[in-house]
Amino acid sequence: MAGIYQLDEAALAELLSDEPSYRVDQVIDGVYRQGVPVTELTNLPRALRQRLAETHPPDLNVAAESVGDGGDTVKWLWELHDGTRVETVLMTYPDRATVCVSTQAGCAMACSFCATGQAGFDRHLEVGEIVEQVARARQRAAPRRVSNVVFMGMGEPLANYDRTWAAVERLQGPMGISARHLTVSTVGVVPGIRRLATERLPVRLAVSLHAADDELRNELVPLNRRHPIEELLDACEEWTTRTRRRLSFEWAMIDGVNDRSHDARALAPLARRLRAHVNLIPLNPTPGYPVVGSSPKRVAGFADELRSMGVNATVRANRGTTIDAACGQLRAAQAVAPATANVAAPRRR
Repeated sequence: MAGIYQLDEAALAELLSDEPSYRVDQVIDGVYRQGVPVTELTNLPRALRQRLAETHPPDLNVAAESVGDGGDTVKWLWELHDGTRVETVLMTYPDRATVCVSTQAGCAMACSFCATGQAGFDRHLEVGEIVEQVARARQRAAPRRVSNVVFMGMGEPLANYDRTWAAVERLQGPMGISARHLTVSTVGVVPGIRRLATERLPVRLAVSLHAADDELRNELVPLNRRHPIEELLDACEEWTTRTRRRLSFEWAMIDGVNDRSHDARALAPLARRLRAHVNLIPLNPTPGYPVVGSSPKRVAGFADELRSMGVNATVRANRGTTIDAACGQLRAAQAVAPATANVAAPRRR
């Protein structure tokens, strides 16, 4: 049985064909716009509420919840109908909230510094499983509004393109979140980037670059062997030209690996070529993985070097580090142990 968020308007209309037509609008308004569980849609007859709850129960069941940053960051470990587990992170601020959602259970990209990638791949998430993450987080965030959704949780969004994009359309449509506040992240799935350039909604694109030469990026991001940097940059250029949107490069700062002055000098012309914003991410500690993040001093110095070369660079503030909810830490930790025997540290050059 699929959850209620798996149903689009056409599917709901078919499901409720024995009801007055306005019931479809009531369900969409309540579930998507108001974020109310089906059981609490009091404008529906009790029998209909019960029927929907029984035939379309939630896809996400809480297996564990962790709270950090004084209550401002919440991470959920969800168990799905088949026992698969995924994670979602909610980051709240005084007047708004951001939700980091997963698009796959696990990840097949195997990036050397990422706990999710090292844990392996289970399966793609369905549209409803992605959308429900936002709906459940929005309920927790209230009365703050969810202003941003980032597809930066477990998995590679562009490897699950059709479901990811259907979720984008559902979030932008009935859920009412501006497409300009939806960010799709990728480690460099070139066909997906080119396809994204043709879509009608102006979502943001963040490319996890992490290295400016193919030799190092092959180690950090194995997908680079299939789509090397020049091919990736061409796809990014196509995206920026067609969408006229600003691209972001994500750069996880790894001590002695990609944080040296010559790394900054190699990155700068790539960023300038695309007028890309560089988002520096202090690498978060992940027990069992042989990589160490750059010191705060080195992160700040690297940012200054980029700025001196005409690159717009910022340092991302860490959130959720103490509950394994920060970038690179998601791995459904309660269910998956790190495969440390197969993880090698990137070579220092």
